[in-house]
Amino acid sequence: MPGFLTDSLASLLRRLVKYGSVSVIATATALTVLGLLVGVLRFPAIWANVIATTVGTVPSFELNRRWVWAHRCRRSLLRQATPYFLLSLAGLVISTFAVHLASDATTTASRLWHTAAVEMANVAAYGALWIIQFVLCDRILFRSPNDASEPAGRPDSPMLVTPEHVNGMPVPALPGTSVALTVTQ
Repeated sequence: MPGFLTDSLASLLRRLVKYGSVSVIATATALTVLGLLVGVLRFPAIWANVIATTVGTVPSFELNRRWVWAHRCRRSLLRQATPYFLLSLAGLVISTFAVHLASDATTTASRLWHTAAVEMANVAAYGALWIIQFVLCDRILFRSPNDASEPAGRPDSPMLVTPEHVNGMPVPALPGTSVALTVTQ
């Protein structure tokens, strides 16, 4: 396999592992808050989920931006923070619906089973959105401006070009395809 594919794949895998680590931290934070609010303080599951998601989103955004995608510059409220929090809001809506269903289904169960069902519903909902959010963060929110147009090293080295951009111009293609080009000068 050519070196540029290996480097590109290795970079993608590093980001996925880091993204997964951030997700573990954010999920542990949110589930701790959710468990305390539902199991100990007996908050309604929906409001507890809103609070827990909000608390978990802040470290998730900053860790993803700074560590996973290595953005050290000032955050862009319009280009990064707002879309990220809108993604989190979409996750919140879906997880809140799932939490509501789980809560209603376990109202007569023990406090332990009720709390476990609410937390499992939360994890399942966010798990379903996890890869979608990674792709959006990787391809749009935290993408470096010259990711698609810079050669992978030397001027004569091959370059992986996404189907949507060749020489910075949009090119129609089938979803999920890529084109490998050899760039020579």
